[in-house]
Amino acid sequence: MSNSEHLLDIRQIMQMLPHRYPFLLVDRVLEFEPGVRLKAYKNVSMNEAFFQGHFPGLPVMPGVLILEALAQAGGVFVMSTVREALEDKVFLFTGLNKVKFRKPVVPGDRLMLNVTYERHKMNIWRMQGVAEVDGHVVAQGEFSAAVANKGDM
Repeated sequence: MSNSEHLLDIRQIMQMLPHRYPFLLVDRVLEFEPGVRLKAYKNVSMNEAFFQGHFPGLPVMPGVLILEALAQAGGVFVMSTVREALEDKVFLFTGLNKVKFRKPVVPGDRLMLNVTYERHKMNIWRMQGVAEVDGHVVAQGEFSAAVANKGDM
């Protein structure tokens, strides 16, 4: 299967994730292997709301938002892999392990989001996430998330 068969644009991503501006942090999916991995990106713009206060005169993307972008990419991975009726489901972040931040992310960067499947049991999924800019790792870690019913929240 070629990667072009699995490209997702922002409209398709918005059908899978409940997030909206200013909190939708995945712009496009470039590569997807069901049950194996996903590669997506977030274009980081000076217009991001968080740059107003983080930090004035020295804009740096908050590390927790880099992790959130990886988690959202993980959500797209799971929703694309499961392929069952998920309209009434939501993907919830449940844990982080071995997180490391390597370099700052600044306006103008393209934040590449690489998610690799590790395992899942019932509705809990565990993935490895690596965020890169220009081929350099900026953050990485293991994360877990659950697919839950929206009505149970």
